Amino acid sequence: MRSTAALLLGTFAAVALSVGSAAAQEWHTTSSLMGKSKYGENFERYDYVNPDAPKGGTLNSVVQGSFDSLNPYIVRGTPAAGLAPFGGGLLYDTLMEQSIDEPSVSHPLVAEAFKYPDDYSSATYRLDPRARWHDGQPITVEDVIWSFNILKEHSPWYRRYYENVTEAVAAGDREVEFRFDQKGNRELPKILGDMAILPKHWWEGTDAKGKKRDITQPTLEPPLGSAAYRIESVRPGQDIVWARVPDYWGAKLPVKIGRENFDKRKYIYILDTEAAWQAFTKGGFEDINREPSARDWKTKYDFPALKAGDVIQKEFQSISGAKFQGFAMNARRPLFADRKVRQALTLAYDFETPNRMLSFGLNTRVNSYFMGSDLASSGLPQGKELEILEQFRSELPLELFTQEFKLPVYATPQDERTHLREALKLLSEAGWTLKNGKLVDVSGKPFEFEVLSANDGLEAPFNFYAETLRKIGITARMRIVDTSQYTNRLNDYDFDMILAPLAQSESPGNEQREFWSAKAADTPGSRNYSGIKNPVVDKLVERVIFATDRDDLLAATHALDRVLLWNYYYVPQLTRDVDFYAYWNKFGIPEKQPTYIGPDTESWWIDVEKEKALAAKYGRSN
Repeated sequence: MRSTAALLLGTFAAVALSVGSAAAQEWHTTSSLMGKSKYGENFERYDYVNPDAPKGGTLNSVVQGSFDSLNPYIVRGTPAAGLAPFGGGLLYDTLMEQSIDEPSVSHPLVAEAFKYPDDYSSATYRLDPRARWHDGQPITVEDVIWSFNILKEHSPWYRRYYENVTEAVAAGDREVEFRFDQKGNRELPKILGDMAILPKHWWEGTDAKGKKRDITQPTLEPPLGSAAYRIESVRPGQDIVWARVPDYWGAKLPVKIGRENFDKRKYIYILDTEAAWQAFTKGGFEDINREPSARDWKTKYDFPALKAGDVIQKEFQSISGAKFQGFAMNARRPLFADRKVRQALTLAYDFETPNRMLSFGLNTRVNSYFMGSDLASSGLPQGKELEILEQFRSELPLELFTQEFKLPVYATPQDERTHLREALKLLSEAGWTLKNGKLVDVSGKPFEFEVLSANDGLEAPFNFYAETLRKIGITARMRIVDTSQYTNRLNDYDFDMILAPLAQSESPGNEQREFWSAKAADTPGSRNYSGIKNPVVDKLVERVIFATDRDDLLAATHALDRVLLWNYYYVPQLTRDVDFYAYWNKFGIPEKQPTYIGPDTESWWIDVEKEKALAAKYGRSN
């Protein structure tokens, strides 16, 4: 990538991945799966940022739970805030950076350009010669190759994401070629840009005590990085402080201009939700609070600092596909192995009552895994989608072809009776009997399960579901555990049910294996929480990945969505098209914020005078 528009112009053009074969061997800078980037060939910076945003100050954040590792790319351990199991987090730069304000667009970072043949059988990335590690050494092709091999071997996320990438080889001093075992995967050349690059020389070196480092194990030694921040201090389980790198090599790249403005980022760990809330209201611990609960947004924000105008409440629109959230049933457990049982548990979920009584009607029921975009299935299958599904007719529920998928609506008491009666009928067909108010199997074992969570704030809405289930003889409880225990149990699939969010892109592809494939179901740490092992789902995932164009992708995704819905792996819950943010009035904020993902807090900066005033008023250091 070049640091200015003048350097970007000329040799390279910002083009889409969907260009014709005549241009397929050209080097590309900005990549897109949905047409050209809105910035065209003149990408100088994001159009919403303040290019003159001042650097300085500290962003304070609270994290609930604990941590015990600074290595996020392995299943073992709970990584500290700022580190990410996929992507680079605050520490590592990736080959390219996904756009903040456009779907399915990436801009250069460690790599300045990439190319691919017209059959999509490989991709070659060319590194920016200026890219450096924090110790001043250059980021090399050798680092990229080593990172690919390490991540694919030890990270379940990268393993599924790059399943069709067979090897990475040097193609020149600054070029690395990724070779694929199949052709026609249109997304794969682009998403290789999401790969974090790790420093081979540091990980293969020794620590201060002369002990050889091991990337396959957790560590509390701050790793060498390449991104805008480095770890300044660590107190395991208590806090981690990140400091902005003053000579960061990429500070003037277009994707960085006007962003990453805080000199320090401090994350303080607090064990429970109420303590974290109190820390925010007092100030100095949590500067920006993204509120997940519509009920709390309407009822809890009445503390003195907010009334005084020192804390601001603001709602930000997000036009990206809605985020799916639902109860994931672990079908690895015999209790949830039967589709009729999963359908009954879905019928017993009353969305409307808690939305009205707890959430002021602000939430929307999700009815698709790709909610809020043209990727969501609807009506009856037709056209190319129907052609795809017809291949699997004998393996699919008959009603998938004859009925529109609809979730139960609890608008009246009669609705509840109707849905629960149908749920009991399905449970009876699955071998369960209601005796003395308890649902039991043929051996007399009661129908009981736990919802595992690390957030005690979920108990109130869950209690509505538990009460409805009680009416048909099912006992459901919520077990609250600390973050480390939750992470470990999640990685090992040691749960009955969890409340799981699921974010989808507008160009679904290789990540679908991570969500739904049989291979992922058996891989610790994957996001196939439901343990789905469905041959039709596996084939449809591959159909999505190898879609030939946008229309083909839409048809394949509709088919996948419909099969997932009719198999009832999740109890779909809620979503919103607005993000709730409350923040202490210490920031400068660009007037325009990207609506695609919601606010980009990386484009905010500390207003020194505001921060001083708050510090004086509340008797704390700034």
